Amino acid sequence: MENFFENAFKNMDSESRESFYKTVFMNDDSEYAANLRVEYYKTQFKSMGENVTIGKGVNIINPQFITVGDNVSIGDNCTLIARGEKGITLSDGVRLQHRVYLDTERREEGYIQIGKGVYIGTGTTLFGHRGLEIGDDCLLAQNITLTPYSHIFDDPNRIIYSQGGHCEKVTIGKDVYIGMRAAVMYSGNIGEGSVIGAGSVVVKPIPPYSVAVGTPAKVIKERK
Repeated sequence: MENFFENAFKNMDSESRESFYKTVFMNDDSEYAANLRVEYYKTQFKSMGENVTIGKGVNIINPQFITVGDNVSIGDNCTLIARGEKGITLSDGVRLQHRVYLDTERREEGYIQIGKGVYIGTGTTLFGHRGLEIGDDCLLAQNITLTPYSHIFDDPNRIIYSQGGHCEKVTIGKDVYIGMRAAVMYSGNIGEGSVIGAGSVVVKPIPPYSVAVGTPAKVIKERK
């Protein structure tokens, strides 16, 4: 088995070699590879601003439906899936930390729009079945889940997956702080300036400038 992979490389056709090189540079942590990733995605994204950084191991599906502003940072091993033309928008100054997962989920209705200066922490998962809009300057901590879909399970004689579910657009206002491991469900719109405690589960709208904690999340005080 000596030189097995070297011989395999020699036997590749040109298309396979291009795929091999792409895999190497997409996963290399050198400065040269990082610059190449930015240069490559400038030709792939719907539009891309200046001073963008793209980490290693990033998985991007349908980049032609993704808009990236200035000074955006996409961390290592992030996943961005834009299933339709409404796609994903990362406004100026957005920071996606390690392993952030964004998925518009639906081809026709789904989209994710993230405002200026938003920080999204490691391991956070955001879906946009019928639209997800996050206002400017929001702070999302680690391992948050936002899924605007809730399965119907009323009929015990049918498998749950076949019963459909409830789904709505979700809006998070400006300057919202969501603590680590919080979950936001399909009816969990969050008003501007609100704070959601760590581990809370938001199942109904939270008024602006509120502090909400618990499962389900309840308002315990106002920030005014």
